[in-house]
Amino acid sequence: MIDFQQLSNKYDTPLYVYDFNEISKNYYELKEAFKARKSMLCYAVKANSNLSLLKHLAVLGSGCDCVSIGEVKRALVAGVQRYKIIFSGVGKRDIEIKEALQKDILMLNLESEEEMYRVEKIAQELKIEARISIRVNPNIDPKTHPYISTGLHENKFGVDIQSAKKMYLYANRSNSLNPIGIHFHIGSQITQTTPFKDAAIVIADLLKSLKAANIDIKFFDVGGGVGIRYKDEETISLYEYAQNIFESLGNQDVTIVCEPGRYLVGNSGYLVTKVLYEKRNDKKRFVIVDAAMNDLLRPSLYRAYHDFELISAKDSKEKSLADIVGPICESGDFLAKDIYMQETQHDDIIVMKSAGAYGFSMSSNYNSRPRAAEVALVDGKDRLIRQREAIEDLLRLEIDFI
Repeated sequence: MIDFQQLSNKYDTPLYVYDFNEISKNYYELKEAFKARKSMLCYAVKANSNLSLLKHLAVLGSGCDCVSIGEVKRALVAGVQRYKIIFSGVGKRDIEIKEALQKDILMLNLESEEEMYRVEKIAQELKIEARISIRVNPNIDPKTHPYISTGLHENKFGVDIQSAKKMYLYANRSNSLNPIGIHFHIGSQITQTTPFKDAAIVIADLLKSLKAANIDIKFFDVGGGVGIRYKDEETISLYEYAQNIFESLGNQDVTIVCEPGRYLVGNSGYLVTKVLYEKRNDKKRFVIVDAAMNDLLRPSLYRAYHDFELISAKDSKEKSLADIVGPICESGDFLAKDIYMQETQHDDIIVMKSAGAYGFSMSSNYNSRPRAAEVALVDGKDRLIRQREAIEDLLRLEIDFI
């Protein structure tokens, strides 16, 4: 049982809290599902990039899937081994490609033919061989929110099957490129196994044809996307998920790479906020809190639901319809809309659940609001892992304003 009142008293609010023991449990459960084949878990850093969290996962044995050179550097600083780091993303700048190659990470995951030529040119200039994988778009509907769907032809990610074949043949002939991986990622927060299975079958078939052409692919990267429970979602069986991938591969000898993000950290994180006061008009009841859309963007961006818990000194069982809203000067600033909750008082605590993924990592300084502190819980003990920002931190880089 987490004592959120005590944590808010100690660290103030808004406050992110992460249960590292829960993260470990999730990691081992997913690792267990893939134990029958050679496999590697590479945590999707974009979900939550806190250095202490990355170090915790590195100690467990995790690699990292990174989508910027900044994330690559974070992974290395946190102690993730180079040969377990993958650099993905649609728009890599030349300087990012150069730095990634110089850091000798496992591979760069390419998203277009044009990007392949840039990587080849930079590798030639550096006089090194670039290990690459190619993100293939299987055109499979992941049955998720359109903003987090990535495996359809209408999405900006990856290349189609025919383009991928052309790219692999070119890379295999190049003296500066070494195609060692094949990758797909169809979306996020997926709660059915069928889209994963369908995509794996398509890409495994492509893998077979590449092997027949003497292209030695060593890594079969199935991406991430395993969904979690936010409200009433039915989550997938990890065993069934892994077995479907095994079946699609048959006896092809590759290392399976899985890139979980939300699954590892989503339900292990909480955003703790205090009630400032309530406001009513003839139509609505607003519970105004000190956290806002700059702290947790998902409700405003996706109309995403986060369950919540009210911690109040007042023992009130009567509930009424309300919106939980923040101080940001936007009508879209809310953490929850049209939910039933008890009456609140000043300084009551509200805990927004399932906030460990795409919470702090998507936060901003909009309205010149300093970002929240972050705290880790390990074996029942709390530890500050990111200090609360101060306004001075926001002003520090604006050095020539006169």
